Amino acid sequence: MNRKIFVNLPVKNLDHSIAFFLALGFSLNQHFTDATAACIVISEDIYTMLLTEEKFTSFSPHPVSDANKATEVLLCLSCNSREEIDELVKKAVANGGSVYRDPTDYGFMYLHSFKDPDGHVWELSYMDPAAIPS
Repeated sequence: MNRKIFVNLPVKNLDHSIAFFLALGFSLNQHFTDATAACIVISEDIYTMLLTEEKFTSFSPHPVSDANKATEVLLCLSCNSREEIDELVKKAVANGGSVYRDPTDYGFMYLHSFKDPDGHVWELSYMDPAAIPS
């Protein structure tokens, strides 16, 4: 059985967060979506569960952190090309996100990142296996 990952994230405005991730080209799984939560399909094995802050608190005894004030987690997605990375960052910024850090180019690896509207950091990486130093 392939493992799947479900990243649970608290959000202030569920509808706005759904629109943000759909604008990035991800899809919505209606079976696990209601007025308090939305399942965003990133890939066949990666999902993010967007949970209203009220819903999120029902899963944890700890208070919800403010991702705009402190780093709670750095999520990293692999991409198929540098162009895909730059396009995702461009879409994120155009839809209410912001650039987290400037791009970094190691020659064999390219990184860029954005913050979603709730401040969660999404790093994007592309590694060219043919260019990896021996």
